[in-house]
Amino acid sequence: MTQAFPESADSSSPPSPTFRRTGLSRSHSNMSDERTPLLPSAGRSRIRLQSAAEPARLPRLSSHQSINGSLRASRHHSRTGSWGQRLVTALKSDRKHKDSMRESKTSLYPDDRVWYDQFTSTDWVHDSIADAYRVKALRSRKDLRGRIKATFDGAQGWILSAVVGFLAAVIAYAVDVSEAPVFDWKDGYCSNGFLISEKNCCPQGDRCPAWESWSNFVQIPGVSEKFVEFGIFVCLVVSFSTLSCLLTLTTKTIVPSTYHISTLDENLAATSSRPNLAQDDGAASPSLAPDEVLTPPMVYYSAAGSGVAEVRVILSGFVLHGFLGVKTLIIKTLALVLSVASGLSLGKEGPFVHIATCVGNIACRLFSKYDSNDGKRREVLSAAAAAGVAVAFGAPIGGVLFCLEEVAYFFPAKTLFRTFFCCITAALTLKFLNPYGTNKIVMFEVRYLTDWEFFEIAAFIIVGVLGGAAGAIFIKASRSWAKSFRKIPIIKKWPIAEVMLVALITGLVSYWNPYTKVPVAKLLFNLASPCDINKPDDLGLCPTDIDEIFPVVGNLAIAFFIKGILTIITFGIKVPAGIYVPSMVVGGLGGRLIGHLIQWVVLRFPTSPIFGNCAAYVTGQSCITPGVYALIAAGSTMCGVTRLSVTLVVILFELTGSLDYVLPFSLAILVSKWTADFMEPLSIYDLLTNLNSYPFLNNKHKPIFTSDLADILPRVRRERIIDISSSPLVSASSLRRKLELLHQAGEVDGGLPIIRDEVLVGLIPAPDLEYALDNLDDETETLCLMARVTSFDDSDNEVMPDPTDFSTYIDPVSTLMVAL
Repeated sequence: MTQAFPESADSSSPPSPTFRRTGLSRSHSNMSDERTPLLPSAGRSRIRLQSAAEPARLPRLSSHQSINGSLRASRHHSRTGSWGQRLVTALKSDRKHKDSMRESKTSLYPDDRVWYDQFTSTDWVHDSIADAYRVKALRSRKDLRGRIKATFDGAQGWILSAVVGFLAAVIAYAVDVSEAPVFDWKDGYCSNGFLISEKNCCPQGDRCPAWESWSNFVQIPGVSEKFVEFGIFVCLVVSFSTLSCLLTLTTKTIVPSTYHISTLDENLAATSSRPNLAQDDGAASPSLAPDEVLTPPMVYYSAAGSGVAEVRVILSGFVLHGFLGVKTLIIKTLALVLSVASGLSLGKEGPFVHIATCVGNIACRLFSKYDSNDGKRREVLSAAAAAGVAVAFGAPIGGVLFCLEEVAYFFPAKTLFRTFFCCITAALTLKFLNPYGTNKIVMFEVRYLTDWEFFEIAAFIIVGVLGGAAGAIFIKASRSWAKSFRKIPIIKKWPIAEVMLVALITGLVSYWNPYTKVPVAKLLFNLASPCDINKPDDLGLCPTDIDEIFPVVGNLAIAFFIKGILTIITFGIKVPAGIYVPSMVVGGLGGRLIGHLIQWVVLRFPTSPIFGNCAAYVTGQSCITPGVYALIAAGSTMCGVTRLSVTLVVILFELTGSLDYVLPFSLAILVSKWTADFMEPLSIYDLLTNLNSYPFLNNKHKPIFTSDLADILPRVRRERIIDISSSPLVSASSLRRKLELLHQAGEVDGGLPIIRDEVLVGLIPAPDLEYALDNLDDETETLCLMARVTSFDDSDNEVMPDPTDFSTYIDPVSTLMVAL
């Protein structure tokens, strides 16, 4: 049955969801049931026990707000005064103030809304209903101006997708061209220009006269030039890492102990600080603890780590204030350049996803359609996250699949198409900017001219199994390292000490091994490249004789263990750090090692019927291409760490451009995922989500219910119920006490049910209740109206709404039933 809702005579726009429920009218009776509204009257209350002449006071600072850098004016702040909103407001000549009664539940004053609290979840139902009414109001206008507005409204999503894709590519270009010369500064500089990288300074590949080593300027008597360069190398590794950490620490966010989260960002060693509150079978609400026993606030750094796990949780509806803000974007971009240039075992691809999502979140401020609706905003954030992968790997199709497979929670068909458009825009922009100087958008490109043989299928399967096992072992090792080493008091108190220690170890160890000294992207390219006698072999990965294979295998084995250990201890430190390419490099080292071993077996037994003519293939060596095994193992290890499957196959295909090896890639990654799931059910991002206690409902797993609902739900707690059976007026002090009970229980995004005659008639969300209470002048002597009553006067001249009228915040039972 469809309910007809009244509309104003002076407006063609339909009512908002709030006005819908205020306009419902029923004949009043003393009998209440679940279909009865709070009170039948649609009129506004003028009841107020305090003086009506008292001026309205701004909301006071909430005691539960988080602090990011400096104190905010209020947790439920307004964006009316932000520079972005002022700019947009100035550009909109037809912007009008709407009647507050026609705003949704989250709007009390024009251009002012109640923002979601820190560590709460988005109300998808309310946002969907609010957007539906907005669209209905837009389409109700049939004049030319209304049609133009409707057309522009439909184009806003495409405009945002293009802007986000363009800006994400520009930022990726800036990071790519900035970190290359800074990375090379550890070995020297180019005399033609201090900001020129070694690759551009010496295009031929070898050291040229234009490249100056630091030993030419720093000379210590009795110390060889090699050790001078080694000392400068280590000092710069530690310096760049420390500067990156110092920048990251500026994004410190303090979370009050009210929010019971076990740990935050990628600090796996943090412990739960939730007090042990005694309850009677989970039914009794905890009493308020005195101030002296409250646990200290928690801390997290929004620019640390890759941010992919948090982006995935945000896209599922979780709210993390400041995690996608302007400050995080700027700081993470600058710190990422330094962390990658330091030579630590980390990558920039994961942080690109976070940075692109920040761009999407900031760009949403251009249009109120996305700025004021968190549900619509997440459509843009999904496209932005995909654009981050597109610019990181140069794989636009892989970016779309990454969003669909890993991070996106709500992904309708229109979002899929806009995400694809955003990725294509980012790829075209990156192609135009040409960050690598190769006129390619991929970070490296390899071409395999020979096809694979059938007997190699068994080797590909073995590589997949080992890659999946390596990924699962990495997750277990990272968790064990974090829970042991990072529990040391000095490490927990001073994160920069861990960064400096890891940087020192990295500099001391990686300098002497040619495979660990070069950038991770360059190393992965050399590992995956086929041997070509016409090209120089800088890293010595191409043996020309069977006797040269084992020395290469030995060097690869040493580099494999060094890189694996460095990646384990680096993951989780307080710098921007991705895990994609480092895990691929570790797998690539192991895969190249296996490839050379198979090559040795083929050359050792050239007449075996299994190998056929493989040992005398064309060049007289063998048909085995060790680079293929390196790339397959790289993808398999990354699959074991992240549990991406189809996305990885497409990314590897876009890196190679060869259809011949799609089947080996697919087979190895399939086996890798099976192996990793058997050894460790959680991916690295599932592990971070669980240890952080984020309220993430994984749609990849189907829950199994074996209990009745009555066994799960606790008994009714009267102190957390608002009873209006005798009167719709409730004292503000009692509401504050009930709200504090919710906060003490950690239910910051919960609500208080409203009953009348033992029948549920509504629910007031905790964030809205706190906002309403914060607007009161004196809570001790104020009574709040928790239901709608008939107006006592007919005056419509009141501009500001009555702050004691809480009925506009209440969700009636009819709306709750729709949500369920």
